[in-house]
Amino acid sequence: MSDTAPLVELRDLEVHFPVTRGLVFERRVGTVKAVDGVSLTVRPGETLGLVGESGCGKTTVGRAILGLANATGGQVLVAGRDVARLSPEELRALRRRVQIIFQDPYASLNPRMSVGEAIAEPVRLHGLRDGRVAVADRVAELLSLVGLSPAYAARFPHEFSGGQRQRIGIARALACEPDLIVCDEPVSALDVSIQAQILNLLQELQQRLGVAYLFIAHGMNVVRHISHAVAVMYLGKVVEMGDKATLFRAPGHPYTRALLSAVPQPDPRIERRRRRIILSGDVPSPLNPPQGCRFAPRCPIALPRCGDGMPPFEQLSAGTQIACWRASEAASMMPLFAAGEPAGEDALHA
Repeated sequence: MSDTAPLVELRDLEVHFPVTRGLVFERRVGTVKAVDGVSLTVRPGETLGLVGESGCGKTTVGRAILGLANATGGQVLVAGRDVARLSPEELRALRRRVQIIFQDPYASLNPRMSVGEAIAEPVRLHGLRDGRVAVADRVAELLSLVGLSPAYAARFPHEFSGGQRQRIGIARALACEPDLIVCDEPVSALDVSIQAQILNLLQELQQRLGVAYLFIAHGMNVVRHISHAVAVMYLGKVVEMGDKATLFRAPGHPYTRALLSAVPQPDPRIERRRRRIILSGDVPSPLNPPQGCRFAPRCPIALPRCGDGMPPFEQLSAGTQIACWRASEAASMMPLFAAGEPAGEDALHA
């Protein structure tokens, strides 16, 4: 990652949701710790991939940056300003700078609004263009930018495929000329061939416009394709983070290694040589997470001390940080290739 000032910085972010019981006299019976002490940095013009299993808190992190989920602890800083301390007017100005692309292209567009109206709405709300003609010209420009015909502005969402709808969602996000776009699993609902088109489009737009992405996904192969840096989440915590090249070449955390071992390989020779790391058990409930390392109940190399306290982040190499008591031993105890094979870990990511 570059040394430029952060565009977005999370400092020990916590987002907890109360669980209540009763219809009239509600009483609190528990707390869902969706995000529990996450610190991340997104820099201008770069992509941070946030990866992990479903339910680990990735989307909640994105919503907290947008101000759609209230932080119960820590800070969310956008361009150095604390989101929680902004007035409604300042928060509205912030939302022009930070936009989102939703996961489901079929549910994220209003079926009663034409494509042109959906894209024009943020342009009008933020006063980015004056007059009907100028707004219409901006809509046509945005449609062309995402590879769609400007003539589509008069059509409605039901007339488009999933990939086309996601392109419309990208155009709507770009309408406000943002600095950061939160991409909330934008390709998970699309066919594989369409996924590649959308990922390539996002990369082209980043190179052309200089926009930064927080790219949320649960597939390591997708994150590897588009990200500059990667953060791996498990049950509300970040367990490993660093630059993409280092993390994929030499993953340190047992959970990261398990995720990488599940990525299918198109080369049958590599597929035969590699070892699958099968995790036992289920993900613990965020209502009652483990006291120590969140991954300890499923970790194949856990020690008794792993259940006593959450390990601090340590510099594993020049490019990654890891929260694991056995960071130095994970690679030898959980190899990604069978012993004696000539291929190293680089072959897995060739």
